[in-house]
Amino acid sequence: MTEQRLDRFPMRAKAMLVAIGLAMLAGCATRPSPDVLNPVHQPVHLPAHLNASLHSEEAAPSRVNILAATNRSPDSARGGFGSAWADNLTYEQYAFSVPPNRKDTAITYPTSRPDPERQFAVIRRKQLARDAFVEEALRSTQSDGTVGIFVHGYNYSYQEALFRTAQIAADANIPGSPILFSWPSAAAVAGYVADRDAALSSRSDLDSLVTSLSTSGKVKRIILFGHSMGGFLVMETVRQLKLQHRDDVIGKLAVILAAPDIDVDVFRSQLKDIGRMPIPISLLVSKDDRALVASSFIAGERARVGRLDIDDSVIREAALKERLRVIDITSIQASDGLGHDRYASLAKFGAQLASFESGRRSTAGDVGAYVFDAAGAAVASPFRLAGRVVGSQ
Repeated sequence: MTEQRLDRFPMRAKAMLVAIGLAMLAGCATRPSPDVLNPVHQPVHLPAHLNASLHSEEAAPSRVNILAATNRSPDSARGGFGSAWADNLTYEQYAFSVPPNRKDTAITYPTSRPDPERQFAVIRRKQLARDAFVEEALRSTQSDGTVGIFVHGYNYSYQEALFRTAQIAADANIPGSPILFSWPSAAAVAGYVADRDAALSSRSDLDSLVTSLSTSGKVKRIILFGHSMGGFLVMETVRQLKLQHRDDVIGKLAVILAAPDIDVDVFRSQLKDIGRMPIPISLLVSKDDRALVASSFIAGERARVGRLDIDDSVIREAALKERLRVIDITSIQASDGLGHDRYASLAKFGAQLASFESGRRSTAGDVGAYVFDAAGAAVASPFRLAGRVVGSQ
């Protein structure tokens, strides 16, 4: 069925079709087991043709380091983490081998004989105590004092979230060690309501992580990047910090919400409690996000923030009133067939986005409606309510 024909369906029919498609997609995909967390012993198996060409820096696998904090319960039998809620955070440190010359954001998981030319692989894994984790995070802080935390969305296992963080870090060429915060998603299509509860239950743990990092004078900025339902968790955590009068922490936060799975009215309520942040909140949205169509259907056809239409004058005016950056990323390629994972493709434009998300205090030109074009520039919407062009040549 073509996109044009699908648009003729009533919203309820479209949502049902999308929900079925989501289930089919999940059912057909091969999901990685916790075995992929086992470090590959050095040296990694190299095909003969790659072994002969390792003198070429272009052909060699790259390496990225990741820190991970999770409130999932450990799965001692398989060496990973499940979907049960834990009472305490577990902290880990990983090093990944990342295959070269990748064409898209697809992740090929390691097999029993890993091929570093094609597959991502864990080459080092270490569990850390809380203080050691914080020390490691501070040691790897970027030169400008920036720390990045990625919060995954609905239907993610721990290993899927970890490998996705490695892909983003590699494509964005992020220095230091970005941090994954992994909450106890059920990692199941049918677990939407359970995931919502798990996200809400994780507010204090994410709060604890952010607060522990912010206390260091070395940390000037914490980029808190939430995808989908992870964006809901991020907003609830910032709201909790505000209610605790932790303006010292909030002052360091740069919040980015990619395809946020948040009810529009809930988001409005969150913004009311949080108030204006020193660094404006950024929303990465796309009107054709089919996963959020399904989410809206599950929620009684209530609108989701991630599908805001920047061509709507009401949205443009709200962005200015609430001092938000609403950035349409529809032009960015998606690989999931649903338009929901554009954030992963956006990583290759990390330098441009980081420039746009600099720690400047809010000015009239920092907020409004933008379009992130395929060339990697965030430009003011055609209505120019944002007042300036960002990243253009």
